[in-house]
Amino acid sequence: MDSRPARDLGALIGATAVTRCLFRSHRLYDIDSVNFALALQRFDPQAHQPHPPGYFLYVYLGRLANWILQDANTALVAISILASCGAVAMIYVLACTWFGRLAARFAGLIFFFSPLAWFHGTVALTYIVEAFFSALLANLCWRAAGGSKAIVLSAAVVLGVAAGLRPSSLLILGPLLVFSLRRLPRRTALMGLAALSLTLLAWLIPMLRQSGGLAGYLGPLWSLWRLVPSRATVFNSSPLTSLARFCTIVGIYGLCFGTASLLTFARPHSSVDRRITQFTWVWIAPSLVLFTFVFLKFVNSGYLLVVMPAACVWLGYGAANWYTGSAMAKSAKFTLLGLAAAANTVIFLYAPLYCSYRETSQFEAELNRILITLPQVAAPQDTLIVGFDSHFLGYRHAGYYLPDYLVVQFPEVPLASGTGVFWMQHRDTRVTAKIPMRPYKYFILFPLPSSEREYHGYLDGVRARLPPGELRVVARGGFQYTVGPAADLGLLFPSAAR
Repeated sequence: MDSRPARDLGALIGATAVTRCLFRSHRLYDIDSVNFALALQRFDPQAHQPHPPGYFLYVYLGRLANWILQDANTALVAISILASCGAVAMIYVLACTWFGRLAARFAGLIFFFSPLAWFHGTVALTYIVEAFFSALLANLCWRAAGGSKAIVLSAAVVLGVAAGLRPSSLLILGPLLVFSLRRLPRRTALMGLAALSLTLLAWLIPMLRQSGGLAGYLGPLWSLWRLVPSRATVFNSSPLTSLARFCTIVGIYGLCFGTASLLTFARPHSSVDRRITQFTWVWIAPSLVLFTFVFLKFVNSGYLLVVMPAACVWLGYGAANWYTGSAMAKSAKFTLLGLAAAANTVIFLYAPLYCSYRETSQFEAELNRILITLPQVAAPQDTLIVGFDSHFLGYRHAGYYLPDYLVVQFPEVPLASGTGVFWMQHRDTRVTAKIPMRPYKYFILFPLPSSEREYHGYLDGVRARLPPGELRVVARGGFQYTVGPAADLGLLFPSAAR
């Protein structure tokens, strides 16, 4: 690489690191973030530390970062920032390989100003890490598909490591590796598959051992699958459900790229190498099929980041075509590009969506107020907390940030042996058939986010299960804390608190 692309890369990586650091989150963002933080102390997918399928290598990478930084959220956010820097570099390199330096610069800038990528580079989640490995693997697989035998083992190991960080990567990106091996000698292809298998076994065996064996690992994974994703697949729901998920993908695409999504309609000036087009479809098709026909929710928009690098490269190509082919004056082009970048920045900063900096800051402010005011209302010696299975301000946040309290998740959950309950204390999770009730006299409901109306309705429904004459409501710090006698918990947990 000559000095000009190297300068481009240095500027993109530096700007990405600075902006992600400036807007980084200071609290564990959602329920999955807390699950990962808990796993840094004890790995147990049965107790959702972290949630199945385990993310084994991500947890151990987090432990290494936590050993250096001494704070779980800071450690996991640091991983997201580093992954963002790696992703922008790999996107630039691939776009430069396919379409030249101008397209690569635009592709890097599109990633840099992506509202969704910017958000995920600032929170303790795995999606931006998967985006980095997707871009890295695509670079390696493209060289392998071009006949580079030496790169096959590297590509196989990268996919195996990516699967250890996010197991879904094997399903989504595996076809790309197989596709890149199709024209290589059989011996080379078999060596690549063997390297992949050995890499997978290197983390799979210790993970199963720490999970309590194969049954201990597959049991909670199957329970989670039945509880959430399996309920609305193409096999057991209306085709309209899949159509709605496809529309969600289109909406996430617009959120991910903001004004840059308009480049989708830019016309190329020349035909693109058929091999590039074919390679791209193999890269993105598995995830599009999976998220259209199996499972996807808007709050899980980060799932689509695995194919974001491919879109960045092609949108960069479209931007380069527009820039070189438009008759518009150069000053007008720069003005338009500046306005587009500013619009994307505004989306990230102020959009009324879960993935904006405004919403992140509001969530952190609410959590901080709760951590100050709830102990003023109830003491951990005689009061347990009932929290909810919520992405934000759920029982996970209560248990992590108020470790002296016993925190119980509502509602009860189905277990292999019957019905049970998740409860936390001292930042550790247990799943048992009964709530350890002694020596508690009272319970307090952990408040849900104040900005969402659906949460208010849900909380009202929970209160309606309890005798109103025995409840008291305490207003403190802008929240309504509901306190009741522990003897009434049997109305919320008919099995676990009977």
